[in-house]
Amino acid sequence: MSSSNTESFEAENVTAYDYYDSYDYGPRPCSKESVRRFAASFLPVLYTLVFLVGLMGNILVIVVLFKYKRLKSMTDVYLLNLAISDLLFVLSLPFWSYFTIDQWVFGTLWCKIISWIYLVGFYSGIFFIMLMSIDRYLAIVRAVFSLKARTTFRGLITSLVVWLVALSASVPELVFRESVDERNYTTCKLRYTGNFTTWKLFATLEINVLGLLIPFIIMAFCYSMIIKTLVQCRNEKKNKAVKMIFVVMILFFFFWTPYNIVIFLQLLEVMGIIGNCQLSRNLDYAFQVTEILGLFHCCLNPVIYFFMGEKFKKYLKMLFKNWPLPGDICKWCGVHMAYHSESTSSFHTQSTGDQDAL
Repeated sequence: MSSSNTESFEAENVTAYDYYDSYDYGPRPCSKESVRRFAASFLPVLYTLVFLVGLMGNILVIVVLFKYKRLKSMTDVYLLNLAISDLLFVLSLPFWSYFTIDQWVFGTLWCKIISWIYLVGFYSGIFFIMLMSIDRYLAIVRAVFSLKARTTFRGLITSLVVWLVALSASVPELVFRESVDERNYTTCKLRYTGNFTTWKLFATLEINVLGLLIPFIIMAFCYSMIIKTLVQCRNEKKNKAVKMIFVVMILFFFFWTPYNIVIFLQLLEVMGIIGNCQLSRNLDYAFQVTEILGLFHCCLNPVIYFFMGEKFKKYLKMLFKNWPLPGDICKWCGVHMAYHSESTSSFHTQSTGDQDAL
């Protein structure tokens, strides 16, 4: 690869907010100014939408889990951590929204922290969805073993391990991410020491393998065994329990697989396999679309819990009735919130029938 091409690629990165780095002002081997204008015109609005919906939805999930579920099962622990992972995404969006409109004005420290938060949320989110699939596998396929294995304590331990892995995998963001002034424009980008292509290869494969390939293999095994078990022994409660987690898994891959494909194609661009300027611009446009697609995923889990989880709907109605303003709005709208309080003993139930993920 020529030195000029290397320069044009060195500003790129594998995380979902770095396309700004390669759209610097001034002459380039392949001009990306149109892509930059495209990003500034629509990303701030979409970022704001994702931020508001994701923030409110996941906070509601966390409140319901603490107030009514009391984290008495492994499933509850994983759902809580998944909501926290989604919040990590949305909390970084105001920074990136401002960045698309103007430039990076928050300094190197916040450049490192915000970039790191995003990647930690990405890894932890897929890991907890993977753990929820394993949890369903144990509850349905290995029901007897699950009575001892699926405890709250083990859920906390495995959650701690997941966070440690996610934090470790995201360390390069803390080490190499910097706020850099280029042509009177400040960006937040990676500045690798040593061979840029090698680091780019490592970072892309890390996301593809840890964020897609390994979880897909584990989830495919778990759900193939679950389907096999359910075909042999039909159970309505088990079917409802699997349905919600299965939708969570499918939606994750629908929203994040395109992003993984695009960053892999961008790796081929860095390696010189893809050298066409128009194709490079098309990849940048695709990167923006798949980024937003992936970020919208953090808003979906609360919606899934509400529409597919009967218990969550009941708890949410209880929560809104106890809050003065939402309760008054519901009464004004004529919404009838009839519910029956659940006995305390139900929080301690560990049977597969009652662990229907809210």
